[in-house]
Amino acid sequence: MKGGAIDMSKLDPILTKHEGQKEALISVLQEVQGEFGYVPEEAIERIADALKLFPSQVYGVVTFYSQFYLTPRGRNTIRVCRGTDCHVQRTTSLLAAIEQTLGIKEGETTDDLRFSLEPATCLGKCSLAPVIMVNRDYYGKIVPRELETILKRYE
Repeated sequence: MKGGAIDMSKLDPILTKHEGQKEALISVLQEVQGEFGYVPEEAIERIADALKLFPSQVYGVVTFYSQFYLTPRGRNTIRVCRGTDCHVQRTTSLLAAIEQTLGIKEGETTDDLRFSLEPATCLGKCSLAPVIMVNRDYYGKIVPRELETILKRYE
């Protein structure tokens, strides 16, 4: 696993606070993800036990909502716009360049946990197509040769 062993004792205060509260599942998952940066799979059974749920119920919620992750995330998240304007402006070649540069595909994280790469249905910056977003920073009208300079800002 990337990032080494997890200190599962950090889970205890979260679970104690919500003991037996089935309706608190999403809040618990948000707190767990806030603590670990993702929802560790080994925490799912403990969450289920504490909230009096089946592990499959917890897993179902984690996998249904895109806000939750089952694997460690990078310190920086790159989102590539998939909207119509960006598609017309060749965002697919931009995505391919990012994947090649980082050695990962969409939905993956670099081994050094520096970057995670995610698709975005639309980033709302159509006049700047093609657009990517790194964390909260937008980059528009970019071409693949500009990627290295942009990514160096996040070392």
